[in-house]
Amino acid sequence: MHGIVLLGAPGAGKGTQAVLLSKVLKIPHISSGDLFRENIKNQTELGVLAKSYIDRGELVPDPITVGMVRQRLSAPDCERGFILDGFPRTIAQADALDELLRELNKQITIVPWIRVREHMLLERLSHRWTCRDCGAVFAYESLPPREGCKKDVCTGMLYRREDDTPEVQARRIRVYEEQTAPLIDYYRDRGLLVEINGEHTIEYVHHLLRQVILGAEAVQGR
Repeated sequence: MHGIVLLGAPGAGKGTQAVLLSKVLKIPHISSGDLFRENIKNQTELGVLAKSYIDRGELVPDPITVGMVRQRLSAPDCERGFILDGFPRTIAQADALDELLRELNKQITIVPWIRVREHMLLERLSHRWTCRDCGAVFAYESLPPREGCKKDVCTGMLYRREDDTPEVQARRIRVYEEQTAPLIDYYRDRGLLVEINGEHTIEYVHHLLRQVILGAEAVQGR
């Protein structure tokens, strides 16, 4: 069973690598952003609750987010494992995830930390394009493909968010360091953290991730 939590700052490539790993390992990529969008779009009970906070400009309480994750991890396609991307973001969420996984008789087997220096993160984020329809994020140094979004069957228009300025992105990285970076020590202390140099090509970072994940699974299976 592959229970994977991907860590990394904005622009580190977590989403890209999660998609690639999902195809290779044949387990679902569970993005917190996608969970919110799907629940809000489908007007689920949790989605309606989340939207009420978002519309007021407030943070969505952890119990709502954890509830969405619980429902997703309970789905049949998660029986062989999962890749969490964007959750947990805080120590409190990590503790809640541990409790949830115990209830579901699942476990985290490895936590790859994709490490990229700040100047490179800012460079990557300056090339980011977002789909207006599904919210998927892509990186193109010049103009994106004319056919638009290529995620699943979506063909929405890609655009650059107005708030994707260097100042805003630097602030996002600061928030990550304050809130999410403590998870590095949290999972290191539990012997689950593996550091990955995320400054290589997408293909080579994927190669490194496969090595550490499959190696960790071999050890777990002894």
